[in-house]
Amino acid sequence: MTPLQLSRLVADAALSRKARGVVRIDLRGKTTMADYFVICEGDTDRQVRAVAEAMVEAASGTGVHALARAGVEEGSWICIDFDAVIAHVFLPGERAYYDLEGLWGPARRVRPRRSQELVTAP
Repeated sequence: MTPLQLSRLVADAALSRKARGVVRIDLRGKTTMADYFVICEGDTDRQVRAVAEAMVEAASGTGVHALARAGVEEGSWICIDFDAVIAHVFLPGERAYYDLEGLWGPARRVRPRRSQELVTAP
């Protein structure tokens, strides 16, 4: 599975759990840490955990396993490392505070299929 396919799969899994503001950020050529970020939010810590778990399950179903997970116990920001794809699931206040989209502003952003829009670095 390519990083692009994995980023789409993870974003779709987030949407399946009613995550809001799902966006994929294309980091290729911008950093060596990952090819894509998938960023979204849930309304409660319980939903944040459910979204993160759906992402892990969807990836595992294709044979891709998370290398690391952080923040699962707290549930305000969960980060899942799938190597070339890093997923971030936030509570709304945490997402606004850390503003990863702003940090990677020049990078290409993609809204998943149900609200698809790809934003690319110039």
